[in-house]
Amino acid sequence: MSRHEVVIAALDGAAPLPPRDADGPVFAEPWQAQAFAMAVALHGRGVFTWPEWAAALAAEIARTAGAPDDGSRYYEHWLAALERLVLAKGVADADALGRRKDAWDRAARATPHGAPILLENDPLS
Repeated sequence: MSRHEVVIAALDGAAPLPPRDADGPVFAEPWQAQAFAMAVALHGRGVFTWPEWAAALAAEIARTAGAPDDGSRYYEHWLAALERLVLAKGVADADALGRRKDAWDRAARATPHGAPILLENDPLS
């Protein structure tokens, strides 16, 4: 069973699942794939276990319980859960996360339409 399948199995029935095909998850946006890859990499480094990850993601989804969710917000929940775990495990603090988010936002605004968004595009870096 793949790492993603372990997470999906842990959450089975708890929330709408991301789109997938025979090869695995299908990402609508590059940031979704990056968020997925970050979670897998942090798990691989021992930052958290899959049960911890499943609990964090389920808790994040539960925070929005009652709000309509057709599954399109799945990776928003994924990213929020990842941020909460990174904070809880002391990998980064809230200020560091905020600075990084701001840098990516500036980079996105400075990037021409259709070009890849790179952190190096942040005009303040």
